[in-house]
Amino acid sequence: MACCSSVRAYRMLSPVVLMLIFLAGASISAFAQEVSIPEEIEWTWEVRPPHPDPKLPNVLLLGDSITRNYFPEVRKDLAGAANVYLMASSTCVGDPRLPHQIAEFVAMEHVHFGVVHFNNGMHGFAYTEAQYREGFPDFLAAVHRAVSLGGTLIWATTTPVLADAPGGATNARIDARNAIADGMVKAQGIAIDDQHALMLKHQDLHQDPVHFNPAGSALEGDQAARSIRAALRKPH
Repeated sequence: MACCSSVRAYRMLSPVVLMLIFLAGASISAFAQEVSIPEEIEWTWEVRPPHPDPKLPNVLLLGDSITRNYFPEVRKDLAGAANVYLMASSTCVGDPRLPHQIAEFVAMEHVHFGVVHFNNGMHGFAYTEAQYREGFPDFLAAVHRAVSLGGTLIWATTTPVLADAPGGATNARIDARNAIADGMVKAQGIAIDDQHALMLKHQDLHQDPVHFNPAGSALEGDQAARSIRAALRKPH
């Protein structure tokens, strides 16, 4: 009887065991797919106010070298209105390092960000748009954790390039990534700063195929600052 009972118990438990094995295998498979694909040069660039005013709200610009270039204009425009921080990186959505990098930066600064103005889409073209789509929710979750309770997120669309780069940034792929991001940020009610539409009208201000000259960066920074000011005026 004991033997028969053991067989019955095994038959009852085996589907559960099989399900656990399946889930474990799926988790391992998903983890295995989260592989960084580094570029030839990887970098991060972080700037913080030398003397932040504790009476002012804190704002974080999160992006890449485009963001880094318009950061000084945003800081100038928001002087006396906010302490402006920058975290720029070459790490792309789809790279499992990115959410950790954002979390480490926020922990290191140890301040509350009332507004996070963020973008990601100009790097990591070794990742497919399918991988970009799959990685975007984790990126969004990391950005949500960066903003204070009751704070505001602003998504900045990725700007156009002057000339397509074989194996790199192309306007078709930038449009595809902007479309992916657009659907996800709108679904969460996140405000949008349409930097792409702005700079599409100023392709003559490119200083190279990707970046804009100082006049172009000033235009970008002024628009970003206006969107941030609007967010700061909202009651929280």
